[in-house]
Amino acid sequence: MKLYNTLTKRKDEFIPLEQGKVRMYVCGPTVYNFIHIGNARPMIVFDTVRRYFEYKGYEVNFVSNFTDVDDKIIKKAIEEGVSANEISERYIQECKKDMAGMNVKPATTHPKATEEICGMIEMIQLLIDKGVAYEKNGTVYFRTRMFKEYGKLSHKNLDDLQSGGRSLLVTGEDEKEDSLDFVLWKPKKEGEPAWESPWCEGRPGWHIECSVMSKKYLGEQIDIHAGGEDLVFPHHENEIAQSEAANGKEFARYWMHNAFLNIDNHKMSKSLGNFRTVREISEQYDLQILRFFMLSAHYRSPLNFSADLMEASKNGLERIVTAVANLKHLMGVALKEEMSEEERASLVQAGRFAEEFEAAMDDDFNTADAISSIFELVKFANTNAAAESSKAYLGELKALIVKLSDVLGLIVEKEEEMLDQDIEALIEERQAARKARDFARADEIRAELLEKGIILEDTREGVKWKRA
Repeated sequence: MKLYNTLTKRKDEFIPLEQGKVRMYVCGPTVYNFIHIGNARPMIVFDTVRRYFEYKGYEVNFVSNFTDVDDKIIKKAIEEGVSANEISERYIQECKKDMAGMNVKPATTHPKATEEICGMIEMIQLLIDKGVAYEKNGTVYFRTRMFKEYGKLSHKNLDDLQSGGRSLLVTGEDEKEDSLDFVLWKPKKEGEPAWESPWCEGRPGWHIECSVMSKKYLGEQIDIHAGGEDLVFPHHENEIAQSEAANGKEFARYWMHNAFLNIDNHKMSKSLGNFRTVREISEQYDLQILRFFMLSAHYRSPLNFSADLMEASKNGLERIVTAVANLKHLMGVALKEEMSEEERASLVQAGRFAEEFEAAMDDDFNTADAISSIFELVKFANTNAAAESSKAYLGELKALIVKLSDVLGLIVEKEEEMLDQDIEALIEERQAARKARDFARADEIRAELLEKGIILEDTREGVKWKRA
């Protein structure tokens, strides 16, 4: 299995630190609002990477954090007149709902930055003791030039950064020994959440959070560190500097980064009015379609989101779902139980599509080619499955399509469609739960209906629903 390593700028053979095990850290979202579809891409991509490792028999320890202390969270809390904790907890729960809708598996551990402050203080103190960090008026900085390999991930040169102007640097220039030094700890401002430390009452810098959470839950060395390509510099570069300076060993063997997502050929931004949340998408489409769309391109290729491409993804996913439903129907009417010799030979042919699927995934997780292999398998099944086929043969074909689709996190075997009256009954129960302020049950019902392909929309006229 080969994967593209940002560190070496080539596809490297994957060799785990520990045989049969993968330690993987993925930078999670900052929770101050509903996640947007830019957040969704790394979630879906690296969930698929994890699923493929598990399919290949690896035991994966998958850690993805929630950044729950940040300027954006604090700003939102001030706007709403509530605590920063209330904002972050609210949007962590909303994020988990969207992740479930996209069929993103929960991480082995989902650490929160605010629950790991003690570890951050310990690592900062260790860096000070080693002479690679220093304190100035309550702020602690990392001495960037003391880490000789700084720039090895982003392939940036320190002198070029120095001459690149202040746009690449962080605040507090006047107090720093060197303009390239970055913040590990900063004093609190009025109204901000803060923690006691040996230097001042304050909070950690962003970069130190991931170094500490990764070390606590995965160890000093990990196999894979992943995230969006916007994190390569300075976030991941600074993580390497801190972690390797503190622990005295290589931090991560492989660095994986997904490319950007554009909307209608433009960068997503609120100012352009093209900012799309996953929740908004879920009101138009089943989130399985969003997942299919995200995997229809290679993760290192830029991806353009548009209504036309989502419709194409909807049709593509429907082809697989329909083939599975057809095989299920044929199994129900099949007269023969046992497979014939011709059918056994046919299954050997079908197995070649699974080999092509694995070859695509082994080549830097090429999900676009993997989906093509599933389409070829679907075409084969549609051509070779018939009313005269045996139940065993039909079952093997269906199981193979479902298994390969599941590696990509695509749910292609639909449950029986809910009756209208059952949907209405659950909506009534949800309304009663909301009236009784049992919001947990109300959310459960929404999630349950979404899982069955029923999308709810709360309007002034009442609750409207539609099938995805």
